[in-house]
Amino acid sequence: MAFKRVLIVLVLILLSVKMSFAQDPVVRKKVDSGKVFSLEDLQQMVFRYHPVIKQAALLSESARAKVLQSLGYFDPALKAGFSRKLFGDTEYYNKWNSELKIPLWLAGADLKLGYDRNVGNYINPENRTGQQGLSAIGLSIPLGQGLIIDARRSTLRQSKIMVEYAEADQLKQINGVWYGIVKDYWNWYYAHKQFGLVNEGLDLAQRRFKALSAQTLIGDKPVIDSVEAYITVQERMIQKEKTAIELQNARLILSNHLWNNEGNPLELPVEAIPQNTTLAIGRPNPMLLDTLLGQAANQHPELLKLRSKGEQLAIEKSYRQELLKPKLNLIGNLISNRTGFKSNVPENYDFNWSNYKFGIEFAFPLFLRSERGKLREVKIKQLELDYDIKQFGREIRNNVIASYNDLSAYAAQHAVQVKSIENQQILVNGENQKFSLGESTLFLINSRETKLIDMKIKQESMVASYQKTLAELYYKAGTREIMN
Repeated sequence: MAFKRVLIVLVLILLSVKMSFAQDPVVRKKVDSGKVFSLEDLQQMVFRYHPVIKQAALLSESARAKVLQSLGYFDPALKAGFSRKLFGDTEYYNKWNSELKIPLWLAGADLKLGYDRNVGNYINPENRTGQQGLSAIGLSIPLGQGLIIDARRSTLRQSKIMVEYAEADQLKQINGVWYGIVKDYWNWYYAHKQFGLVNEGLDLAQRRFKALSAQTLIGDKPVIDSVEAYITVQERMIQKEKTAIELQNARLILSNHLWNNEGNPLELPVEAIPQNTTLAIGRPNPMLLDTLLGQAANQHPELLKLRSKGEQLAIEKSYRQELLKPKLNLIGNLISNRTGFKSNVPENYDFNWSNYKFGIEFAFPLFLRSERGKLREVKIKQLELDYDIKQFGREIRNNVIASYNDLSAYAAQHAVQVKSIENQQILVNGENQKFSLGESTLFLINSRETKLIDMKIKQESMVASYQKTLAELYYKAGTREIMN
């Protein structure tokens, strides 16, 4: 019996030493003394330095660049040409032709300023100008097709609308990125809380094992209780290792979104801890649902994109309808020998209504099949777009309501879980008291304690799910919660 007692003592000492090495006080100390990294801190870093957020901002810049390209159709254009032929001491021709064309927004007209000088022995008489040349000022006005809208005005208007489309797409991308980041943050929150609760359970099991070991050595408790207590320690050590890896991975995933002002990636420190929001869980205000539904109906990025596309198609439709008209262009120029403002020119060679060039251009395809086909295609796209707007509007509304219902359900479940944890804690305390009086077993204590830990972990899971659903609610409404 003495040998058996010594063997038991040695086993208990070895188990106690092994258990002390598994305590991992460094990690626990870092977690307990860490600095809070709140969601607001994350938001500030993301919206300042995240490369995807910066990339999304380029969408509107690209659209504005296309507006600038479209304005190029209204840039004044200067063209000039010179040619001369001299052969056998004979000047066949000496031609200088130049024109400044200024596109006008009004009526699709073009203002033209020109100067021609065509001299030589073999110049066509209708083009000969004399040694001083001829100056001209005139207009080209479309009286039929192109009077209301033409290709360049259509392109410019559509490119301006594309800026609104790009801004809506930019908002959609930013909201999507932020929603994914918020989910990663609350996954890290849950992993951190789970690791802490498992660590607390391990501490309780270790302290109980030490107490039972001491009682076993003096003969107050049977050896089997110490063995059972150490089995519980081992189970919770395994669970701790598992949750430690999950916490490490969650920290790495959240680190994907951390960047500094120089564009270098950052790592979330091991000592960082998430904010505590257990007390903030509550039933959402019904006014929130009404606000988000109204905002979704008016400002949801997807609907804004569709409406911008509708405005674009409306312009395209007007342009295609304009193409059904015949081309009828009126071209008129006043001409003069004047080469400068101070030139002395006889009155009958100066700018007046008797010196002019005039012309009319007319063209009209007889069947208009191409134009009618393109117009019909635009109308079909408008119908498709109307159906898309109705369908997306309904889906967005229902998605917002569904997320709100999930949020309310999580709030209700959390309230029940808090009460259940309080009751379970009473059972654990009572079981410990009964065990100290010899009226209970270690198995019951471990079972009730394990269930309490699981219930607390489930509570933190509800907190994380509530916060992720809250972010989802704002995302489905086409916006995001602003952290203050």
